[in-house]
Amino acid sequence: MKRFWKEAAVERVADGWTVKLDGRGIKTPARADLVVPSEALAAAIAAEWDAVEEEVDPKAMPMTGFANAAIDRIGPGREAFAADLAKYGAGELCCYRADYPDALCEVQCAAWDPLLDWAAKRYDVSFETTSGIMHVDQPEATVERLKAAVMALDPFRLAGLSPMVTIGGSLVAALAVLEGEIDAEAAWDAVEVDSLHQREQWGADAEAEARDEGRKRDFLDGARLLSLL
Repeated sequence: MKRFWKEAAVERVADGWTVKLDGRGIKTPARADLVVPSEALAAAIAAEWDAVEEEVDPKAMPMTGFANAAIDRIGPGREAFAADLAKYGAGELCCYRADYPDALCEVQCAAWDPLLDWAAKRYDVSFETTSGIMHVDQPEATVERLKAAVMALDPFRLAGLSPMVTIGGSLVAALAVLEGEIDAEAAWDAVEVDSLHQREQWGADAEAEARDEGRKRDFLDGARLLSLL
């Protein structure tokens, strides 16, 4: 799509806020009205459309993409979508620790113990940790209470949580960002502890760095959406 509008503006509507291009409302790919739950998110979406120079580039419009996904894809199947995200609680990243080298063990503990301690208090649960890659079963109550926390979220919060959970592998870290316990950059550093340690020891090639930059951008975009709701 080439740019045809002069101005993107935020407008209050019955169910929330929308963005209009020269007075015409934006539609999602499924032709639904693009209506979001907060003025801040609508303003961010309007800014993305205002920033378009000649042609629309979806990759440069993450908040618009999240809104489209929340309305077209997540909303109609919210419970199934939430249940898939909640499954990450059974294999929580922070519960799988290295047993060597000592330096990696130390940074894992420093990054992950506070997150598990927070989640244990916040949701009244406990966690089983292990060394190595062998699966460890989490208490049933832990899995169910984390699931309940995810199942209670609306489609827009699920949209923001999704890249954080699937990219980072930690449901606890994503929930901590959602609850304001930790900021997005700190959460990224926590879920990337192993990779950061390896990079410090051995360096990183250009391809790996480019891949990680893309993953981090998507992770932080998810966190930004949560902050706008």
